[in-house]
Amino acid sequence: MDAEATVRAYYDALRGGEPLFPFFLREESTVKFGIGERLTGYEEIRAGLSAQTETTTDWRVDSDRLVVTERDGYAWFSDDVAMAWTDVAADRRYEFETRWSGPMERRPDEPWAGSEPATPWRFAGMHVSSPGETE
Repeated sequence: MDAEATVRAYYDALRGGEPLFPFFLREESTVKFGIGERLTGYEEIRAGLSAQTETTTDWRVDSDRLVVTERDGYAWFSDDVAMAWTDVAADRRYEFETRWSGPMERRPDEPWAGSEPATPWRFAGMHVSSPGETE
């Protein structure tokens, strides 16, 4: 699986309520910025994304301008994504127009802990931002 297919697999995993943390490097320097949070280090990302998966449902993730560049075991991506989800505890639907970007690293020897198909690509960082809620 190449880097672009990995980004698309991440979107599919998000839509399907599957674990997302396996897509990230297992390092303390890995960071994920979401619309409302900053998660630093693999363990914090694992815990934060696991909690997100448990408390949200009905994800819509519509990629509009995915661009991925790969070079020598590294890649970077950017995308415009319309996304929405339901917060189960608050019984509230959220909708955002978002921008995604981040660096990736190819780690073929690192075990894959996610759903199949496996990918050697991991996010070294991910940044998701929004100019505002569109409810």
